[in-house]
Amino acid sequence: MNKTFFRSFAIWLAICLSSGLAFAQAPTSDASVRQLWQLLDYVGVDYGGAVAGGTVVSPTEYAEMQEFSNNALQQVKELPANAAKDNLVTAVSSLREAVSRRADGAEVAALARRANELLLAAYPVPVAPKLLPDVQRGASLYQAQCASCHGSTGQADGPLAAGLDPKPIAFSDRERAQSRSLMALYQIVGNGVSGTSMPSFASLPESDRWALAFYIGTLSNDDAMRQRGAQVWAQDPQAKAKFADLAALTTQTEAAAAGALGADKARDVMAYLRSQPHALANNAPAGVPLARARLQESLAAARSGDRAASVRLALSAYLDGFEPLEPVLSARNQPLMTDVENSMLAYRAALAAGKVEEAQTVARQLDGLFAKAQAELDAGTADPTTTFLGALTILLREGVEALLVVVGMLAFLRKAQRPDVVRHVHAGWVAALAAGGATWAVATYVVDISGASREVTEGLSSLFAALVLLSVGLWMHQKSSAGRWQNYLKDKLSSAMSRRSAWALFALAFIAVYREVFETVLFFSALAVDGNGGALLAGLGTGVVILGVIAWVLLRTSARMPIGKFFSISSVLVALLAVVLAGKGVAGLQEAGWLSASPIAFPRVEMLGMFPSAETMTAQAVVLAIALIGFWLNATAGRRASAPRKSA
Repeated sequence: MNKTFFRSFAIWLAICLSSGLAFAQAPTSDASVRQLWQLLDYVGVDYGGAVAGGTVVSPTEYAEMQEFSNNALQQVKELPANAAKDNLVTAVSSLREAVSRRADGAEVAALARRANELLLAAYPVPVAPKLLPDVQRGASLYQAQCASCHGSTGQADGPLAAGLDPKPIAFSDRERAQSRSLMALYQIVGNGVSGTSMPSFASLPESDRWALAFYIGTLSNDDAMRQRGAQVWAQDPQAKAKFADLAALTTQTEAAAAGALGADKARDVMAYLRSQPHALANNAPAGVPLARARLQESLAAARSGDRAASVRLALSAYLDGFEPLEPVLSARNQPLMTDVENSMLAYRAALAAGKVEEAQTVARQLDGLFAKAQAELDAGTADPTTTFLGALTILLREGVEALLVVVGMLAFLRKAQRPDVVRHVHAGWVAALAAGGATWAVATYVVDISGASREVTEGLSSLFAALVLLSVGLWMHQKSSAGRWQNYLKDKLSSAMSRRSAWALFALAFIAVYREVFETVLFFSALAVDGNGGALLAGLGTGVVILGVIAWVLLRTSARMPIGKFFSISSVLVALLAVVLAGKGVAGLQEAGWLSASPIAFPRVEMLGMFPSAETMTAQAVVLAIALIGFWLNATAGRRASAPRKSA
């Protein structure tokens, strides 16, 4: 019968996974948005060479500006409808009208920048390299691919330049460089320039095209500018706020940044960052600022109709921004942490249902909660007592479940008189502790483990453990109800406990412990930021002692308990633990974005795996129902087996 229930539960789990996966609308083509962005940027940068003081100085270039502005308006009208499209159409119309009346170059440049800002807000596309560009690699590529026309120093004096019409662009030209962004250079490198000798380098890898764009962006600067920029970057918080990440650096121009920083600072900071983009690595937002930034990006994607991007960014707001702060915030203000988690769940549910207005309402509430969380965290580092209690609570919360599984297996094997298999269980939990230590080392010194990876690991391992425990619980209860434990253990268990099943116990012990250690080490890393190392270690040590006492009591109690009663009680505890893990597993996959979430009015009790969503509660209800039905069927079969047979 346990196989039947095992199979039923597996089928139910597969249905949940397949039906709950979030679906996405087809996003706007990145290529079409990028092409429109390039058109608008080209008008903003090159218009000054066509019109000066209201007079056309180059009829050919002015005709090109008219053509490009008309094409831009046509393309923006063809974009998919969304709430922000009307404002974008108005902005591009204003740009075309300014070109038509031969407006001042500064006005046209400002209108083009504004239109591009609205474009990226309405139709978000990647505007920065995925990895920090290698500027030295860009220098090598430039000399090999570009210097023959543009000159080795970007002065348009290469050996082939004299024979070209139109002449190649001088990248060293300061006036032109003020209005040229790295994103524009990247687009030109990839697409080329129609009507000129500038070819497309789309065959180059994306990383090489970005490296070229960054290097070309340095050719209008000198070492003095870069040195001054390094000093400004180290001392001026306003500069760091203006260039918060690679996207800000790639999309902004000197002219745009000058409005906030002043012309000299904008020039020098951009000169430094373009030559040393790694300086941005330490300026990346984290914690609450990252959560708030991702939340706004998610809203922008939702307004543009890109549901997939909005959900992905919402998950990042929680997993990469807020979740690492949970241990600290939980120790200081548990109700606030719970409010944030519930609101994030409601926000993601609104996005998944396509309810943009509802999502905006929840986002405003969330932003206020994030502000309160930041204020709580800014109030100063936690005192040693808070750190001690936080460490102790986390260890007990994460450790008790694993302890119950491991102790249950050890007690089972002792009752079965199989000390040779006990070492497999011990090897399993010891290996899990070692793997947890390795995870901490990797997460600290090698790579950053994303929040989604954490939740997927915890979610899948929880569901696997729940599946195994439910099957084991039903099997144990079946034998207990039949009242045949002594004979079963004596006659069947020794032969049934094969080498394969011994390694299965190793795997269960490993998974049960590692999933808890995995989360604990990451939470402890967050608590360590407050610097109360002694209190942290004291909380860890106290928690280990308490867990040790619990294990000793459980093992001693089980040893004295009659075998039938032991397995009867154990089967119930194992089934209840399966219910808890089922809730935690589904919640983990929801937070990773693998399953949808439908919020309900219900208290959050993480210790019991209870989360306020219909999916988690349904999962727990199904597991509980399977356990109860199985126990009832086992009890019925046991009574029938023990009933005296009537004589013929």
